[in-house]
Amino acid sequence: MKQKEIKILLDKKVDQYNQPFFIAEDPISIPHRFAQQQDIEIAGFFAAILAWGNRKSIINSCNKLMQWMNNQPYQFCLHHSQKDLQQLLNFKHRTYNTTDLLYCIAFFKQHYSINNSLESAFTKWMNKKDETVENGLIGFHNYFFSLPDFPERTRKHIATPQKKSACKRLNMYLRWMVRSNITGVDFGLWNSIKPSQLICPLDVHVSRVAKKLGILNRKQNDWQAAMELTSYLKTLDACDPVKYDFALFGLGVVEKF
Repeated sequence: MKQKEIKILLDKKVDQYNQPFFIAEDPISIPHRFAQQQDIEIAGFFAAILAWGNRKSIINSCNKLMQWMNNQPYQFCLHHSQKDLQQLLNFKHRTYNTTDLLYCIAFFKQHYSINNSLESAFTKWMNKKDETVENGLIGFHNYFFSLPDFPERTRKHIATPQKKSACKRLNMYLRWMVRSNITGVDFGLWNSIKPSQLICPLDVHVSRVAKKLGILNRKQNDWQAAMELTSYLKTLDACDPVKYDFALFGLGVVEKF
């Protein structure tokens, strides 16, 4: 397909899938249950980090976690007692277990005790001239694991470009937090990161569709591939390239393109 034909197709699919109906069966439904910014940030973070495998299973695990946090994730992370943590000891989603969860809670307690938003955990590592969020993701990873005696096993759940990971889940989280909420799907809570700096979340479905369309050539689904795909998407919309995540994901998962 020629670029003009690809743009027409993907723009059409963005309009089709970047709609409120998309929320119900997607992990983004978890943060959409909340109104307070900090609750949205924390619930969204867990929903993104747990987002691998069957979407129904992801949502079920997240719902269980939110219930155990009394549907007040911000207050829980800041003010939990040891007794409160006991009920989390059986939590598990695939290879993410209680050890990983308790460390995430400890990190949130530390961060939110001196910051009003999780945005700064990414942006304070970025420069004004950065064209992408790469430095923000690298800095966040280092900052996240700056608490004493962090569990080494948890590193595999928080990706970084330094390890050549595509960082699919964190890029998806940033999409949720940064992109405009004009259609009611993403939240548009953070203003210090521009939509143009976002990197497209690269999962197996997005990768397969992109390769079939001829807009991604790299075989490995790694950071270089995510950058390659996003660079192409910027030729279609330089200001908001990651909106095409809806199109590529929808074509792959819903339409089996």
